[in-house]
Amino acid sequence: MLSSTEQIPNSEESTTVSPFREKLHRVIYLSDTRAGRIFDLVLLWLIMASILVVVLESVAAIRLAHGPLLRAMEWAFTILFTIEYLVRVYSSRKPLRYIFSFYGLIDLIAVVPTYLSLLLPGTQYLIVIRAFRLLRVFRILKLSRFLLEGTILRNALRGSVHKITVFVLSVVTLVTIIGTLMYLVEGEPGGFTSIPVSIYWAVVTVTTVGYGDISPITPVGQFLASILMIIGYGIIAVPTGIVSVEMARATDEAKKKCPACQASVYPANANFCSNCGEVLQGKK
Repeated sequence: MLSSTEQIPNSEESTTVSPFREKLHRVIYLSDTRAGRIFDLVLLWLIMASILVVVLESVAAIRLAHGPLLRAMEWAFTILFTIEYLVRVYSSRKPLRYIFSFYGLIDLIAVVPTYLSLLLPGTQYLIVIRAFRLLRVFRILKLSRFLLEGTILRNALRGSVHKITVFVLSVVTLVTIIGTLMYLVEGEPGGFTSIPVSIYWAVVTVTTVGYGDISPITPVGQFLASILMIIGYGIIAVPTGIVSVEMARATDEAKKKCPACQASVYPANANFCSNCGEVLQGKK
């Protein structure tokens, strides 16, 4: 019987896959074997080490002292990752699907900047995109709990997007009105040389950043600024409250358990348990 991590080849896949290629596939793409887990963990450490090299190279003092060594290490990492990418393509049951998948594109982009640096100096710093490859840790360590937490967060943000959009449009309208009023009240003597500059001041004020590069000097302008500052404190809490409500709702939905295996059922309206395949109550 095939395990849940194995796939039955279909008509699109080759029916005569060599044992060596199949073994490579199991080690590289799966983590249900000791060799597969070791491969992925070593890969993660190499990714983190390569990112550290790029970060250190961006520091002028370290680059002057150890520049040649850091560049040699970066080329060594790049060659290793290039070999790994080619092996992934070779061992994939569907090479084209891998090449154009999320991880396939990330794996390719992770090695391209170093080669581009031969033509365009400075592009090697783009390889920090390798950090995205650290997402493989979820597959290695089987952190299903964190995957569920991530799903809850994603759905909470998705449920909040319309409310936050309306909120942002309201804030834009507010700062436009206040900024225009400040332009009429203060004018150029107060530094409000145009409506866009005045709107910039309103945005800085309502977000409580307060650079201080522009400030009102008339009593009316100071009164408007005071009102905007007070409004700013209330505005900061609005998106937090919206997301918090959606988070609570998504978390309540995630508390639903499968009666057979007690695994979390998500989304709440699922017909089957994603863990054991049990038909959920009320869906039979």
